[in-house]
Amino acid sequence: MNAQNIIIVGGGPVGSVLALALQQQNVPFTMLEARAKGASHADTRALALSYGSRMILERLGLWDAVEAKATAINTIHISQRGGLGRSKLNAADHNLPAIGYVLPYGALTKALDGALDLKNVIYEAQATAIAPNQPSAEVTFNQNGQSQTLASALLVMADGGRNLGKIASITKETKDYGHDALVSKVTAELPHHNIAFERFTPSGPMALLPNGETGFSLVWTGEKASIDALLKLDDCTFLSQLHEAFGDRVGKFLSIEKRISFSLKLSTLKPSTAPHLAVIGNAAQTMHPVAGQGFNVGMRDAWTLADLSINTPQMDLGGAAMLAAYNKLRSRDTSGGILFTDLLVNVFSNNVIGLSAMRGAGLGLLELIKPAKNRLVGKMSYGK
Repeated sequence: MNAQNIIIVGGGPVGSVLALALQQQNVPFTMLEARAKGASHADTRALALSYGSRMILERLGLWDAVEAKATAINTIHISQRGGLGRSKLNAADHNLPAIGYVLPYGALTKALDGALDLKNVIYEAQATAIAPNQPSAEVTFNQNGQSQTLASALLVMADGGRNLGKIASITKETKDYGHDALVSKVTAELPHHNIAFERFTPSGPMALLPNGETGFSLVWTGEKASIDALLKLDDCTFLSQLHEAFGDRVGKFLSIEKRISFSLKLSTLKPSTAPHLAVIGNAAQTMHPVAGQGFNVGMRDAWTLADLSINTPQMDLGGAAMLAAYNKLRSRDTSGGILFTDLLVNVFSNNVIGLSAMRGAGLGLLELIKPAKNRLVGKMSYGK
């Protein structure tokens, strides 16, 4: 078994960003991906990319390959249903070309796959056992009916958490919000003008993100029973209810694509590292989708771990000192993202008497206080 390579389990965007950063600095690695080559390229799910994530893609030389498929978010309009107070965050006011972007998942994975050296990627590799240990970590996987075990000085889990149950020394802590999210793509009467809308309702946040020339990516959260009922509506009735909940800012809604839903949970790991093993991306932390923090935190996980791996001597790769440095570098960003999203959900999505007026006042003050706006834009753009 070769314990020299870094092994990455999971070839989605976060794992592939790590792999490409290593490849460009001639750091040897092997990436195991459970799906077939190109299986994700047709995936039209919307990713909310922060400006900081765009900067990572620029450093990797990938932004030019995906820019045409990306829809810029130049303004974020924040409001609450049934209450006063609103605020706008404008990229131009903060000397940014955009606060963020909406990009199809498949467009990003296609660009990443095209940039990776395929000799370093093993497709259709299903991990069956994970063993963090000294002096190396091991992963056992099946491919085409054959089982193989690889040892690594640094084993990175970037698989969305599918294999966490195989790691005895890592515990996942989960907070169930008791809500589901409905996601889809809609079109509306009026153009989006590159404005994203974040609307807080007593039942949960909802967001419309500009996606393409005429579309919006919709995220509508609420109690499971309410979301289940929305899923069962015919398109016309659903669009009418969406208009009632959202208001007239983009006119009537005209069409909708397939609706899907998923449960909303806050998950963190204690710890996110083990001997010669690190967990990154959604495998390490899963956040509420409000404010679009989760994916971008994962991108910064990958970039930080790549930088450490590139600058750590081979004999110290995956060692206690390196993993402690990684945890120290990432803890503030990760905990900040978790606290930020959790606070938004708890403050803006309930019916406590008197809280609506306080929320409205808070949004009104945000519109007036420039340092507060700067801090919020910094958080959403860079994770700061």
